Amino acid sequence: MIEIDIRKKLHGAEGEMLLQVNATIQTGSFTALSGVSGSGKTTFLRILAGLEKAEGEIRVDGEIWLDSVYVKPTQQRKIGFVFQNHALFSNMTIEEHLLFVNKDKTLAKELLDITQLSALANRLPATLSGGQQQRVNLCRAMMNQPTLLLMDEPLSALDNTMRAKLQNEILTLHKRFGTTTIMVSHDPSEIYNMAERVILLVSGKVIEDGSPKEVLFKTSGSAKFSFEGKLIDIIQVDVVYIAIIAIGQQLTEIVVSHDEINHLTIGQMVNISTKAFSPLIKQT
Repeated sequence: MIEIDIRKKLHGAEGEMLLQVNATIQTGSFTALSGVSGSGKTTFLRILAGLEKAEGEIRVDGEIWLDSVYVKPTQQRKIGFVFQNHALFSNMTIEEHLLFVNKDKTLAKELLDITQLSALANRLPATLSGGQQQRVNLCRAMMNQPTLLLMDEPLSALDNTMRAKLQNEILTLHKRFGTTTIMVSHDPSEIYNMAERVILLVSGKVIEDGSPKEVLFKTSGSAKFSFEGKLIDIIQVDVVYIAIIAIGQQLTEIVVSHDEINHLTIGQMVNISTKAFSPLIKQT
């Protein structure tokens, strides 16, 4: 269990603000950290990693990482950190990147197998795609089998197809190693597909904390509307089918018929409109 009660003054776009987070995160859980740019998300991750100073306390499985008299050094915190940029060494192969962190060749092979990089183990970073480079970054972060995996928008630079593949691989690694994972993301479909819990920060404060459905789903009232969104899932509840659609930073649910789902594909863009409380969904 990770117990967090931290405070830090920040200078945001709208002036000085106080980052203040009091939360308990269960061991082995997957938490998404969301909020607009400048709300303190990355600073929060850096505080957990020991890369930024803060006031307060952090305890991990009863061990003190931060209190009023002690700050555990970053290198002694069993963490993995995946940044937006890949930060790979140009003269090292994929396998060498992993073994540089930990000489365990068996673990390196398992990680490369899970992320479908085994055939590329002897390649240099310059010969890899962006998605492959981020896979290397992820494997490298897992080589010490961290207690806590921190990810700062790791998939933001990738296309939708590659994002979906890496989402699955991140979840596979998360479950395989039982790592407690905290990921910054602005993408509601990504959060919905991956996280068990969402913490929403605004101006340094936690304003919502709950399941993806509790935090992301919003009702739209009775007004007529027409929006374009991304279809991220179709689920069956008893005899009813529900389409889950990402519109901007929000998710919405639309009841669809059996005939309609035959013409819909997960991941496609769709148009949603309503008239007199009767939502309609069609391909764009």
